[in-house]
Amino acid sequence: MDKLENMRVFVEVARQQSFVNAAHQLSMTSPKVTRCIADLESRLGVKLFNRTTRLVRLTEPGARFLQDSKQILEALEEAEAAVSGVYSQPKGKLTVTAPVLFGQKYVTPLISEYLEQHQEVRVEALFYDRLTSMLEEQIDVAVRIGHLKDSGLYASQVGQVRRMICGSPDYFAKYGVPTSPEQLAAHRIIFPINSETSNVWQFAGKGKKQAITLKPQLRCNQNAVALNAAVQGFGITRLMSYQVAEELAKGSLISVLSEYEEAVLPIHVIHLEGRKTSAKIRAFIDLAVERLRANPFLNPSP
Repeated sequence: MDKLENMRVFVEVARQQSFVNAAHQLSMTSPKVTRCIADLESRLGVKLFNRTTRLVRLTEPGARFLQDSKQILEALEEAEAAVSGVYSQPKGKLTVTAPVLFGQKYVTPLISEYLEQHQEVRVEALFYDRLTSMLEEQIDVAVRIGHLKDSGLYASQVGQVRRMICGSPDYFAKYGVPTSPEQLAAHRIIFPINSETSNVWQFAGKGKKQAITLKPQLRCNQNAVALNAAVQGFGITRLMSYQVAEELAKGSLISVLSEYEEAVLPIHVIHLEGRKTSAKIRAFIDLAVERLRANPFLNPSP
């Protein structure tokens, strides 16, 4: 059988962790997928997968071979793309990821504008409130909030955000405005569990750090739910400044305890280092950097 075909099948089985799902993705029969892997294992003389009736997992040699296989297939795709003009004209599939609410508010309009300009590109938008692996999940461009730890990335900073404590004017009129972090214990707290990892809120204002343990009355797994509950006057929540910027501008939310806020967090548009950047990626990054840097909610005037 063809070595490259076997390699593509191997990479897809590893990605899907399933022979059946890989066959579906590749539009092949399950027996053919099984033969491709068996042929590859026979030629290499090693076992690539540990298989049970329910699980398919890479062996240690399989994990090493997976990285090499991806590099080989990527190099082939780059060579083919260079000949067909992908590196001079945006075309093909572009995968973009961002945090959910950021993606909805700021990345979706970017994608719409980008597709109007480049109609030979197809975009897959993946919005998650978790850190994605760009290599393993085959993501071309990501928007990340926070300090970057991965040195193998090309990054363009496009703004900054901070965590803000907010409530509605009606709520504060009824229950009063907290003037110190300790007073939050007497208030209704709305807790977005996607962005808060514990019931402890950290503060860093007025020259000292504080940790306040709270008992939230409402816990929710979506930041948008916490935002809506705060706007409706149920209680106080803490969200990123970009998430509440429109509501603050309209006056439906008020920020409190700003002098106790932690340091700001950068926003970056990133792509992988070591991969030749195609025209579709360059064009999207150029547009994203220009639009996001011009956004006053992400880059407020001094």
